[in-house]
Amino acid sequence: MSRISVRGFAVASATAVTTVGAVVGVASGSQASVGNTEATAADATIADIPAGQQAQVQTASLTQQADTASTQADAAALKSAQESARKAAAETAQSKKDAADQAKAKKDAEQRAKEQAASRSAVRDASDFLVKASYSIAETQAMARQMMASDQFQCFSHIVSNESGWNYRATNSSSGAYGLVQALPGSKMSSAGSDWQTNPATQIKWGLNYMNDRYGSPCGAWSFWQANSWY
Repeated sequence: MSRISVRGFAVASATAVTTVGAVVGVASGSQASVGNTEATAADATIADIPAGQQAQVQTASLTQQADTASTQADAAALKSAQESARKAAAETAQSKKDAADQAKAKKDAEQRAKEQAASRSAVRDASDFLVKASYSIAETQAMARQMMASDQFQCFSHIVSNESGWNYRATNSSSGAYGLVQALPGSKMSSAGSDWQTNPATQIKWGLNYMNDRYGSPCGAWSFWQANSWY
C-alpha cells in the first residue's frame, strides 16, 4: 500500500484528527494525550493506520472537503443573487426616473402649447389699431408686441433695430428699401395694406408674414440675420 499523507484528506477536521489519534494510540499501545495524538496524527500516513480504520479517516476527510465546497458554493450563489438583485433594483429605479422625466417633458410641452395658443389668440391685426398722423417708437413697439406671440417679439425687435432703428419712415438711399423691416422695394408691403408708407402696423404685419413664410418665425429670421447680416 502506498504511503498517502493524511494531510491530503484535510485531517485538520477535529473529527478526523481525533479518529486518527485514537487509532494510532491503540496501534502503538501508547497512552499519549489528545494533544500528542493530534500531533502524531498530523504526521501520520494512511499506512500507519490499521486497515479497518482507514475508510473512516478517508470518509471524514472527504466529508469535510464536501462541506467546505458546499459552503463556498452557497456563498458564491448568495453573492450572485445579491448582485442580480442590485442590478434589478437599479434598472427599476432608472425606468421609473425615465418615465417621470418623460411625463414631465410631456406636461411641459402641453403647457407651452397652451401658452402659445393663448398668445396667438391675443394677437391683434393691423386694422385693430387707430390710424394716426404719426407714431412714436414706443407706440410702434407696443403695436408690434400685440401683433405677434410674446416669445417672438424680441427676435423681431432685433431685426427692426438693426434694419431701421424702429423708424417706420426709414429709407435706404442706395437700395430703396423702406420702412421698419426695410422691404425692397417698399411697395411690396402694399399686400398688407395701402397705407404701407405711413402706418407702422401695416409694415409690421407685412414683415411678420414675410418672416413666417420664409424662415418659419421671427426668431428663425433673426438666426439667419445673425449669420448673414441680412434676411
